[in-house]
Amino acid sequence: MSVKKKSMQQRKEQAIPRGVGVLCDWYVQRAENATLWDDTGRAWIDFAGGIAVLNTGHRHPHVEDAIARQLQLFTHTAFQITPYQNYVELAERINRAVPIAGPAKTAFFTTGAEAVENAVKIARAHTKRHGIITFGGGFHGRTFMTMAMTGKVAPYKRDFGPMPASVWHGRYPSAAHGISVDDALNSLHDIFSQDIAPEDVAAIVLEPVQGEGGFRIAPTEFLLRLRELADRHGILLIADEVQSGFGRTGRLFAMEHHPVKADLITMAKSLAGGMPLSAVSGRAEVMDSPTPGGLGGTYAGHPLAVAAAHAVLDVIEKEQLCERAQDLGARLMTFLHQAQKSDCGISDVRGVGSMVAVEFYHADAAKAVQQQAMDQGLLLLTCGPAGNVIRFLYPLTIPDEQFTQALAILSQVLGMHTADSASPAVTA
Repeated sequence: MSVKKKSMQQRKEQAIPRGVGVLCDWYVQRAENATLWDDTGRAWIDFAGGIAVLNTGHRHPHVEDAIARQLQLFTHTAFQITPYQNYVELAERINRAVPIAGPAKTAFFTTGAEAVENAVKIARAHTKRHGIITFGGGFHGRTFMTMAMTGKVAPYKRDFGPMPASVWHGRYPSAAHGISVDDALNSLHDIFSQDIAPEDVAAIVLEPVQGEGGFRIAPTEFLLRLRELADRHGILLIADEVQSGFGRTGRLFAMEHHPVKADLITMAKSLAGGMPLSAVSGRAEVMDSPTPGGLGGTYAGHPLAVAAAHAVLDVIEKEQLCERAQDLGARLMTFLHQAQKSDCGISDVRGVGSMVAVEFYHADAAKAVQQQAMDQGLLLLTCGPAGNVIRFLYPLTIPDEQFTQALAILSQVLGMHTADSASPAVTA
């Protein structure tokens, strides 16, 4: 580590609490599309995307132009005080696109956790019930309500005391982990018989593809039966699409892969191309349940972020990024399945569109691959309950030659492990 880098690390440790975990020991200076550069000029291929925020890449020119134009008009008024037209127009665009049965309405917020919190508020206001059911392995945020909803203790819940009440966790189906659709549904019946009557449950909340949970994909059968269960008991179904939305899975929303409509959908991350913006969309009669003043926030639907979101939707359509996600994801899945056959410690490969993950037998293997890829200029993220999954969140705008270069780095890293490993599992 250079003297300058060591000095900056020491300054960070003195200025910032250790609870803010940081992956890299280098500091980004600039970025463009799928490339990051540090202050020495070294480049990295970005397969993290700011944790699924940059489906349209870093500093897309159309997004930059939209923000610059808005900067010339105004930066903030608070929509609840002085409304602005582009907020209404963005709501109209999302209402037309979101997979909701019947007329939809949309409210904007700032973060994914804020969107999930407000979805819970809306569900409780509509049903006059208090119970919320989520799933093990799910991630919904770091605020207190969303911490309670998140299905992983460390590091998200540990040390933070009692969680808010009226939240229960079912089992999320995963063939790779021996959890069938029947197992998952039976866990909900257990909750109904042991913890809370279904008549007291306001909503069932799930990610159609779990993000932090390891990119586990909800089977269509599960969603169909979940929809039937929710309808039978008057429970709302909420799809958390904070990580899976805006082209990542090959559709604008992951729920579009299924013949099932949620009552509410939360979204954030790639909605605004790097600007902080989130939203809750849902059936109009459900969204109208809170009284005036019950929803909102000082920065909710910030005009710069709203302008960026309009540009993101334009880019997704004009550059056909949903189709691009399918093409890139198919290439990556083919590569990973080949790697799995080469005895390099891969236990499972799964994905939909470009929401792709590879699971290793051990977390040490995933961390070793992540670190060696970093050493060769490829930025990767791990996830999963055991930390043994690598997820791929490259911009959907990544050039073909750079994507090929990233696969070459992965091939070399996995090849090194194959040569060095004497067991089916990759070791650090």
